[in-house]
Amino acid sequence: MATASAFIDIPASADQVWQLIGGFNTLPDWLPFIPSSELSEGGRVRTLKTADGGTVIERLQTFDNAAKIYSYSIVEAPFPATEYLATIKVEAQGQGARVTWSGRFTANGVSDEEVVALFNGIYQGGLEALRANYPD
Repeated sequence: MATASAFIDIPASADQVWQLIGGFNTLPDWLPFIPSSELSEGGRVRTLKTADGGTVIERLQTFDNAAKIYSYSIVEAPFPATEYLATIKVEAQGQGARVTWSGRFTANGVSDEEVVALFNGIYQGGLEALRANYPD
């Protein structure tokens, strides 16, 4: 099983950051390459539309509002990976917050290095887009 991870420090409190990203349906609020998200199955499944017209379906696996963390799996996506499980976590870091986005998965049809590079890029790009919501 391969893993990818990225983090970013944000000049806002962990509570402020969690308020923006802590909802399972909030990706369009901070992630430009996900312009829409629709919930189903009582809020446990989200269907995401990507900026290039693709569809990604994800299932919420764990959610802890107090700890500011949730995990989700991919039900359907155009990614070369199976057994995908990712986690988004917000922690207090000095005067600000540290957001970590990490995942584990099995490469499917490509090398581990290729799929790790793909998800590292998605996570880092997503976190940089999040950071843009909090000017210094």
